[in-house]
Amino acid sequence: MKNILSSIVFSALISVASSIWCYRCVGSHPGCGLYDFDWRYYWSYSCPDPEDKCVKIIEQKGVDVMVTRDCLSNLEGHRRDIPADRYEGCRRSAKDPMLGEYIFPSIPEIDHKREHYTNVTFCFCDFDERCNSAASLMASMILLSALAFMHISIWG
Repeated sequence: MKNILSSIVFSALISVASSIWCYRCVGSHPGCGLYDFDWRYYWSYSCPDPEDKCVKIIEQKGVDVMVTRDCLSNLEGHRRDIPADRYEGCRRSAKDPMLGEYIFPSIPEIDHKREHYTNVTFCFCDFDERCNSAASLMASMILLSALAFMHISIWG
């Protein structure tokens, strides 16, 4: 019985460990700014793709800064300015010359060409869990609790 329980827990850990955990929030929410990120407000989420990366998007216009944190697979469906180089680190956004080319809006406030922000930076990371936070990183609580549970189940 003890071996069956240990194998079930171990197989559950493998499925959890196959994807990266990232923070998901928008800078207009409290505690999700560029320098004042508070992990107590925003729990991390498991990314759906096993080859996923955590992304932090920093959009600036003058002194206004908008930060978006999410998984790369969640952003690929609606962001056309994701850089082609998606290795670890920060890069400027890609320019899509055909974005909004054949749209003639009657409302000038709608930003079809995404030209509102003058500086857009994408920061990618995939080596650490919850790596799209602010300056500090925290330990993986799931890994710690899994190790404690395995220790209790094996050595009783």
